[in-house]
Amino acid sequence: EVDLEERLGELDLRNDSDIPDIPPPTDSTPEILKRALSGLSARWKNWWIRGILTLAMISGFFLTIYLGSFMLMLLVLSIQVKCYHEIITIGYRVYHSYDLPWFRSLSWYFLLCVNYFFYGETVADYFAMFVQRREQLQFLIRYHRFISFALYLTGFCMFVLSLVKKHYRLQFYMFAWTHVTLLITVTQSHLVIQNLFEGMIWFLVPISSVICNDITAYIFGFFFGRTPLIKLSPKKTWEGFIGGFFSTVVFGFIFSYFLAQHQYFVCPVEYNSETNRFVTECEPSELFQMKKYSVPPLLQAVLGWERVNMYPFQMHSIALSTFASLIGPFGGFFASGFKRAFKIKDFADTIPGHGGIMDRFDCQYLMATFVHVYITSFIRGPNPSKLLKQLLILQPEQQLSVYKTLKSHLTEKGILQPSLRG
Repeated sequence: EVDLEERLGELDLRNDSDIPDIPPPTDSTPEILKRALSGLSARWKNWWIRGILTLAMISGFFLTIYLGSFMLMLLVLSIQVKCYHEIITIGYRVYHSYDLPWFRSLSWYFLLCVNYFFYGETVADYFAMFVQRREQLQFLIRYHRFISFALYLTGFCMFVLSLVKKHYRLQFYMFAWTHVTLLITVTQSHLVIQNLFEGMIWFLVPISSVICNDITAYIFGFFFGRTPLIKLSPKKTWEGFIGGFFSTVVFGFIFSYFLAQHQYFVCPVEYNSETNRFVTECEPSELFQMKKYSVPPLLQAVLGWERVNMYPFQMHSIALSTFASLIGPFGGFFASGFKRAFKIKDFADTIPGHGGIMDRFDCQYLMATFVHVYITSFIRGPNPSKLLKQLLILQPEQQLSVYKTLKSHLTEKGILQPSLRG
């Protein structure tokens, strides 16, 4: 037992009291807001600042939606980079990594490598026809994974070469910190873009549900909150949690109804190589075609309706909204625990009254994974359009082989008549 204690002591594992204090973030509130709200108490001043900045962010989000899918992808990428920067900066300050050679350069290099891999996979998957027409891109796509591995391996070797005496343990701390941050930010943002390609509605409803839950839970907690919900977040209350849940489910159901009426939101996002533009035109699937449903007997007496017309997607929106309001907040609780562990109030001071970008998107990353799993498990079926694109980039002899195999299969099934031979 004594030997075990000595070994644990040698590991130099830090507890909460060993974490150095980080300088508090500066107040980034615009001076015009400070002067306008100077007569209010701190509680109400924070309320107004959060409210005004929330409306500004929502307005910017709607503008981005109007500008189209490509701008939404750029927005996701920008948020990913900023979140990565905020988390890496915390590690840089907490562990006093100022003297570590190449640490920041390697952190950004690994971000570049992982993004190159994921976005290259997306290009190969969704832009096959575009790549086929450009010889310089064919080489990059054909050997994409080898190039990605070579780039990462270069960074790995650079890290090993940067190891210096008396800093080994700290350098490996930061190596792990960097990779966990990559897993949280890059992987999840890639899933967000994958969801977007399935149709903008799969992007908007989940993200809007999380935003709605965050806003309504804050409002219910601010006015009615009395019962603490979890020690990690002392300001969270059961009243806010429950009020946010019901509000989010209702919002998701109604919001889905309006989005499901427009091809722009429900059609898969595809790249048109002829016009070099993203297009959202299609015949809406059954999920987005109005159907009649029987109202459960218990609700018939309350509503006075026996049947209702609604889109099938609205039923899925209930599942998405439920996750956003019941499980999504655990992403926020996780972030709160992280901040408490390192004695910080917010990830950064980018947005006055809200903290950093990561403070606003801690629940979104968990939601993105759920939506991707939900689509692949319950929604996505064979995609003839995607399969056709892959067939068209094959060599002529390969296409002919596929044609003969398919023809033989359809003939055996009795769908095609066997050809007559003289």
